[in-house]
Amino acid sequence: MSTGIIFEGGGMRGIFVAGVIDYFLDNDIRFDNVYGVSAGACHACSYVCGQRGRAYATSTDYVDDPRYCSMKSLRKTGDLFGSDFLYHEIPEKLYPIDNEEFKHRGMKFRVAMTNCITGEAEYPEVKDMHEDMEYVRASSSLPVLSRMVPIDGYVYMDGGIADSIPIRRAEEDGNDKIVLVLTRPCGYRKHETQPLMPALRAKYHRYPNMLKALSDRNRNYNATLDYIGEAVTKGTAFVIAPMGPLDIGRTEMNKDKLKKAYEEGYFVAEGLSGKLEEFLK
Repeated sequence: MSTGIIFEGGGMRGIFVAGVIDYFLDNDIRFDNVYGVSAGACHACSYVCGQRGRAYATSTDYVDDPRYCSMKSLRKTGDLFGSDFLYHEIPEKLYPIDNEEFKHRGMKFRVAMTNCITGEAEYPEVKDMHEDMEYVRASSSLPVLSRMVPIDGYVYMDGGIADSIPIRRAEEDGNDKIVLVLTRPCGYRKHETQPLMPALRAKYHRYPNMLKALSDRNRNYNATLDYIGEAVTKGTAFVIAPMGPLDIGRTEMNKDKLKKAYEEGYFVAEGLSGKLEEFLK
């Protein structure tokens, strides 16, 4: 039996995912295939490398540093979250990613990113934490708040634009059982109204396929949640989600709120451990 796990994004709401990851690492819970989207891709790096506490630390230790997140960075570089600081300074120097342990643990790791030209999701495999870090950066590059990331002649942005929760891709890859770590509570649905679309159309008018993906995102996201519900009923999917709405904004910098959401992630995963064990049998 092949098992997969998907870590959803959501900006700083992803700190919930960090709590779940630490519970998994504390109890040596592993999966054959790991999928990360946006912030979920960033946190998944610590999971596949077996670095307990790293996902939380890299989300909280540097929030007061303007190189991590600031309007100054946005004005100067086009990235609200400083890309050089997040994807090079931290993983290479301040809190090094354990690339050798990643290869030793042997889990296949893919991230979802959106091709801005085609508007479609792509799922490259991360095989080296240094050489392939641009995949993680692309997956996490939020519209308006980040620059597009050039890779192999194309440009990419946030994987959540085209595929926020890639359960279908995980099924196509042959996973018999799929665990989904979400950052919205069960029962959540995205509103159909999108007040930012006029601004997005103005900014990305040269990328009509990406604009269509952005316009359709709410409907596609809700359809995916319905699909997940059917998979849960069939016994092929298992959901770990917050108990209620997380009191956290996409760019939240309040450390107390971040710690609370992290602890909730750990608590929820621990509370579901018995059911999860039965599911993975």
